[in-house]
Amino acid sequence: MASRLAIDGGKPVRSTLLPYGRQSVDEEDIRVVVEVLKSDWLTTGPKVHEFEGGFANFVGSKYAVAVSSGTAALHAAVFAAGIGPGDEVIVPPMTFAATANVVVYQGGNPVFADVDPDTLLLDPNKAEAKITPRTKAIIAVDYAGQPCDYDSLRGIATRHNLILIADACHALGATYKKRKVGTLADLNVFSFHPVKHITTGEGGMITTDNPKFAERMKIFRNHGITADHQQRKEQGSWFYEMVDLGYNYRLTDIQCALGLTQLKKLDAWVAKRHEIAAHYATAFKSRPEVEPLAVLPDRYPVWHLYVIRLKLERLRVGRKEIFAALRAENIGANVHYIPVYWHPYYHRLGYASRLCPVAEEAYERLITLPLFSSMADQDVQDVITAVSKVTKAYSL
Repeated sequence: MASRLAIDGGKPVRSTLLPYGRQSVDEEDIRVVVEVLKSDWLTTGPKVHEFEGGFANFVGSKYAVAVSSGTAALHAAVFAAGIGPGDEVIVPPMTFAATANVVVYQGGNPVFADVDPDTLLLDPNKAEAKITPRTKAIIAVDYAGQPCDYDSLRGIATRHNLILIADACHALGATYKKRKVGTLADLNVFSFHPVKHITTGEGGMITTDNPKFAERMKIFRNHGITADHQQRKEQGSWFYEMVDLGYNYRLTDIQCALGLTQLKKLDAWVAKRHEIAAHYATAFKSRPEVEPLAVLPDRYPVWHLYVIRLKLERLRVGRKEIFAALRAENIGANVHYIPVYWHPYYHRLGYASRLCPVAEEAYERLITLPLFSSMADQDVQDVITAVSKVTKAYSL
């Protein structure tokens, strides 16, 4: 006899909530942050350049530009790409709202193209079908940490003279055909939010091999001003000019010091994520009610998210009930993502509700399970136990 679900008054699998993601911070991280706090430079100082150089070296790009968040990184990228009023940018709907929002910030129009049903990555054919004379760029999202089909997307961008932007906020450390994410598009965007692979508290980075893009983004992050405080000190000058309308998107030396020590641990953390994902994949093979995302043979994903799709035809309830039951078992399930154009703001902009049927159908079945590098073996087993307990209880 199946154990009684916690949502029905039974004993939960866990006594405390296991979040879907969280940061890992150790004594070395704390030490380097304290060192910067005791130094002369808290922001626009040497640690910023050091972090940018270390990050560019890690991914293999010529340039890296540090900014205050993943959203700021996306915004800087579309600014560098020259997106302006009336321009169209193709984006997938299965992403955080910021991917599309930054196009709107620049006065452009996001155009949503559907995703592949097996991976939920942007479908290159659907993207190309959306191109018009107004299209200026494509933003591909490496959903859950698996890189998109960049060879196909690069071919499309070249044929139509478009700029290709990789929203790689989920995918630091991943590879596509043995090439590192961060080198696969004209502009490559990363996030250092606490649930990402490394963290600076908040923070972001853009990598590129284009020196003009790099320079435009460095000016953009500093109010559109040509020289920052450290540069003026080194030159013994007070003079600066504002040449563009930019933002205060600077990342502090405090955060960059943390980012540098986090980056050294990334490979080990990614390996741990792979280990956890493999445990999940093995366990869920025996659960006919759930299906993980497909992993393509030419990709090395980094498992920012572990997403399962519910086979609703095998369940007597919907995603809402499964989600609530998992939370009652103290499993911090989440959902990634509501299709962007379903948000009320985008409805007010005139976007219809039924634009991308694959993404919409997938959304109704998605649940994100906990996965982060500091999970203990028992944490992983608790997730497996809870998913099995809940889906078995609700199975047809």
